[in-house]
Amino acid sequence: MPRIIADDVRKAFRLRHTHSIKETALAAVRRKPITTDFRALDGVSFQIGEGEAVALLGFNGSGKSTMLKMISGVLTPDSGEVLTRGRVAGLIEVGAGFHPDLSGRENIYLNAAILGMTRKETDERFDSIVEFSEIEQFIDTEVKHYSSGMFLRLAFSVAIHTEVDILLIDEILSVGDEPFQKKCLARIRELHAAGKTLVVVSHDLDMVSDLCERGILLRGGTVEFDGDSKRAVELMRA
Repeated sequence: MPRIIADDVRKAFRLRHTHSIKETALAAVRRKPITTDFRALDGVSFQIGEGEAVALLGFNGSGKSTMLKMISGVLTPDSGEVLTRGRVAGLIEVGAGFHPDLSGRENIYLNAAILGMTRKETDERFDSIVEFSEIEQFIDTEVKHYSSGMFLRLAFSVAIHTEVDILLIDEILSVGDEPFQKKCLARIRELHAAGKTLVVVSHDLDMVSDLCERGILLRGGTVEFDGDSKRAVELMRA
């Protein structure tokens, strides 16, 4: 039974070409377009089964991050539909639910609740979250005093300790130092081994083809290839 279904998904964005009233007035006088429509997704369909690890591949503007946001529910399609079964957690805008005036401890409970966890679930995982983040000594300090690295470590740690069925990952391993990246990757592999469904977007093609068995290659908002991840990477590099 599928965890994710995308059925003929279409999404367009309106791009503005002017940045001020003066530019808008000049464009109007010269009869130049002030906006154009950009079709990010143009009839995308696929199904992802339980326990699959799938890479969404494509160059900038191909629609992969838009598709990931559709699956997470951050965006809705103009037409078609995206259906998910189970609890979804997105490592898309990591730490978006964090409040700077609250401590690390308070933010763990706040962000875990946003991600759908109960207080009891968070209590049970709290020590593991803090240990994984490696910032134990700062856990009762207000987050606004954290370095960007500390903030991201804690945000990652909360997200990958949530009880989920589908984990969405967008460039999560592009930040943090190398040992922490490796630890994150190992944790993601554990989740996959435990039967969680993964959907990954990353520019690190070698990591993606190693982590995911399937690749969906998007080009110009449509599916160009859907199959073996290593083949998808080859096509992208061709």
